[in-house]
Amino acid sequence: MIVFKGRGAACALAAGVTRAGLAALRKAAPGGRERWERENFAGRTVELYAGPAAVVGAALGAARVRPAVGGAVLVAGLCGAYDDVVGAGDPRRGFRAHLGALRTGEVTSGAVKLVGISAAGLAAGALLKERPLDKLLAGVVIAGAAHFVNLVDVRPGRAAGAVLAAAAPGLVRAGAAGELSAVAAGVAGVVLPDDLGGRTMLGDTGAHALGALLGAAVVVGNRRAGLVAHAAAVVAAAACGERVSEVARSLTLRGV
Repeated sequence: MIVFKGRGAACALAAGVTRAGLAALRKAAPGGRERWERENFAGRTVELYAGPAAVVGAALGAARVRPAVGGAVLVAGLCGAYDDVVGAGDPRRGFRAHLGALRTGEVTSGAVKLVGISAAGLAAGALLKERPLDKLLAGVVIAGAAHFVNLVDVRPGRAAGAVLAAAAPGLVRAGAAGELSAVAAGVAGVVLPDDLGGRTMLGDTGAHALGALLGAAVVVGNRRAGLVAHAAAVVAAAACGERVSEVARSLTLRGV
C-alpha cells in the first residue's frame, strides 16, 4: 500500500507542476506569443508551452525521487530547448548530418544537443550505478531513450503517447523505478490531450526531457542484463532513426 502511495504522490506532483507551468506560460507568454508558436507538419500554428512545462514537471518530480535523475532531465530539456530555438529551420536531421557538419568545423545546434545530453546521461549513470560498465550502460540508456522519444515526435500525440506506453510497465515496479515511471506518466498525461489535438507540441525540449526520464527509470529498475538489452535497443533505434520516425508517422491516432 505504501508503494502505491509513493507512485501516486510522484504522479500527482509531476502532473500538478506541469499543469501549473502550462497555465503560467500561456498567461505570461514571455517574449511575446509569436515566440511560442510554430507551424506543424500540417501547416497549422501550434503552441510550444508544453515543452518547458513538461521539463519543469519532470525534473522536479524526478529530483524528489533521485536528484541525479532530476539533473539529467533538466539538462536534456535545456539542450532540446537550445535546438528548438537556434536550430529552427535547419533541415539537417540525425546524428550523421550533425556529426558530418562537426567534422567540417561547423558546430550545429544538433551537435550541441548530442554532446550535452550524452554528457548528462553519463553523469547521471555514474551516480546511479556502482560498477564502471554499468555506469557506461546507464548513460547510453538515458541518452538513447531521450533520442528515441524525439525520433517518434513527428505527429501530434506520438511522443506523449509513446511515453505513456513505455512508462506503463514500470508502474508495477516497487521503489524508485515505479515512482520515476509515475512521474513520466503524470507529465505525459497532462500534455497528451492538447498534443493529440494539434494545439500544442512538446518539441525537442519536452521530448528529450521525458525520454531521459524514461531511460533513468529503466536504469534504476534494472541490473546488468537489463541494461545491456535496453542499451542495444536504443542504439539500434538511433541507427535506424529514419525508419523509426517513418513508423511513428504511419501510426493512426484519432485520424491525425
